[in-house]
Amino acid sequence: MSSGFCDFQNRILKLRIISMQVEGSLIDLIKSASLDGYLYLARRVVQFANQQFRPTHSFVSSPILAMDGTKNPQHGRTAYHFQPAKNWQNDPNGPMYHNGMYHLFYQYNPHGPTWDAGKLSWGHSVSGDLVNWAALDNALDPTSPFDANGCWSGSATVLPGGRPAILYTGIDADRVQVQNVAFASNPSDPLLRDWHKPSCNPVIGIPADVTGNNFRDPTEPWRGSDGLWRVAVAAEVEGKGTLLVYRSADFLRWERNPGPPLHASSPAVPVLECPDLFPISMAAAAEQEGLDALMAAGGSSSGGVTHVLKLTDFAKEDHYMVGRYDELAGDTFAPAEPERGDDPGRWRRLDHGHLYASKSFFDARKKRRVLWAWVDENDGAAEAKGWAGIQAFPRAMWLDGDGKGLVQWPVEEIETLRRKRDSGFGPEGTEVGAGGKVEIGAGIQSSQADVEVVFEIPSLEEAETLDDLEWALDDPQRLCAEKGAFVHGGVGPFGLLVLASGGLQEHTAVFFRVFRHQGKYKVLMCTDLTRSSTKAGVNKPCYGAFLDVDVEKDRSISLRTLIDHTVVESFGNGGRTCMTARVYPEHAAKGRSRTYVFNHGAGAVKVSKLEAWELAAAAVNGAGGGGGSVAPDVATVWSDFVI
Repeated sequence: MSSGFCDFQNRILKLRIISMQVEGSLIDLIKSASLDGYLYLARRVVQFANQQFRPTHSFVSSPILAMDGTKNPQHGRTAYHFQPAKNWQNDPNGPMYHNGMYHLFYQYNPHGPTWDAGKLSWGHSVSGDLVNWAALDNALDPTSPFDANGCWSGSATVLPGGRPAILYTGIDADRVQVQNVAFASNPSDPLLRDWHKPSCNPVIGIPADVTGNNFRDPTEPWRGSDGLWRVAVAAEVEGKGTLLVYRSADFLRWERNPGPPLHASSPAVPVLECPDLFPISMAAAAEQEGLDALMAAGGSSSGGVTHVLKLTDFAKEDHYMVGRYDELAGDTFAPAEPERGDDPGRWRRLDHGHLYASKSFFDARKKRRVLWAWVDENDGAAEAKGWAGIQAFPRAMWLDGDGKGLVQWPVEEIETLRRKRDSGFGPEGTEVGAGGKVEIGAGIQSSQADVEVVFEIPSLEEAETLDDLEWALDDPQRLCAEKGAFVHGGVGPFGLLVLASGGLQEHTAVFFRVFRHQGKYKVLMCTDLTRSSTKAGVNKPCYGAFLDVDVEKDRSISLRTLIDHTVVESFGNGGRTCMTARVYPEHAAKGRSRTYVFNHGAGAVKVSKLEAWELAAAAVNGAGGGGGSVAPDVATVWSDFVI
């Protein structure tokens, strides 16, 4: 046995002595002191630290809530969604997979639970599986003249030679928005704990034609076939929301593209935020694979590759368009659906609920594109709770078969949290008659669950007409509000009642309703929050969208819903239509939540598939998260362990 391997074994023993009890099979799995071995161990250290050093105070992500009849101090915390241990978070920033570790940076106020523009930092957490997270010290804090009033959103990439780099918006000492760069101080550190901001910042100053001091949120950089780096920055130019492209040979000196912008909205949309431009395989519908921006964005969209441009507007909505990015035409983007126009509000909606400021990255480990997004609070109680904001559970994302839409689905790692399975339902094909309501998952904790159901529609004859409601085609949200879960219809409403109290005084309804319009059928998907909470001051809207599905041909509709105490994420039609909602059921503090399948239509529907899983709590950021170290600190253990 080599001396190197003996030394490696000794280091594992040293790790055990300091209570990091790595499983005994680790030595058998790691046969050399190679980089891969060290990286594997780093992932295990992070996972173990998450599991072992999670305290029990109210700032930790909650386990399944105790049902002792008293108010639980963790009431309202999620169990498996990403959130810091305390304080405010908003946009996800610079997510990446590097040297065997997942990194998530995020807008974070280390000083309190509310948004404060001048105090925003980049929180930083790491994971081995996108589920369990360990908090590290902030990656970026407002400490320099070029970011003295806040380190705002941005992106990350890896430069040639393996050095990670961040481009971010800084609010400088004069409160002007400028673009800055930061580099990983030690690229060989799998945790990327330290970041250096060079004195040459800002690397991109605000242009003279930008109005309203709106110049922010650089995209993930990409390299062209000419070897030049490119990045797009959201700006307000002549009263229009615009994406300006900048180019650089060395990542430090950037020049604006003299040609037309990558995108320009009409004056009706003066401000854009959090743009995202990424390549996607046109074969992805079959392969469900993503592409690395560094590998595939160099030329025009060709050879089976197209691009997605995602924009966030001030209506707090994320919209996207599939299209053709063309470097050779001066870094332009031609939408695949030009009839939708220049205003992002008319583009395809990424999520029809309460989701904002999304950011995606290429996961080289599993060759997929993964989406993160901020889900804000809706109860106005941040000060009392001591925290605000979560991230939607990470989603894999790929191109739909029509070449125009995206499919989103929770990353498969969520299945590692699955514990008890109990649908409490009859055999496949069981009918739910008109006015029927059947409890499912009675043997599991329904406030922390993953439910999948497929409905079959025996007959469409009773479908209501939309011919006299032309406005509804452009306003499905209003239609959902008027045709709610308890408004009896023809074909539907049918779906799920989740986070429901025993008497249904509180519940969140996720459901479908089939209409007839000009001889064709249209399926409406709704998430109705009007009875989600009896708590005062809670915003309780209805969300709605029409599905892109041929229900006359398929006669079935699928639904998957993730339930996590105060968030409900629903994926209709295999993830082609998504809705995220924040809800605040009061009964959950001292009683059990229930889940029901219901049907308030005139005819029966069949349930051809139903699976309900109880999900375990993930280890999310432990003590001190986002600006406070994991006890006794993964970084300390790692630095003491490695050469």
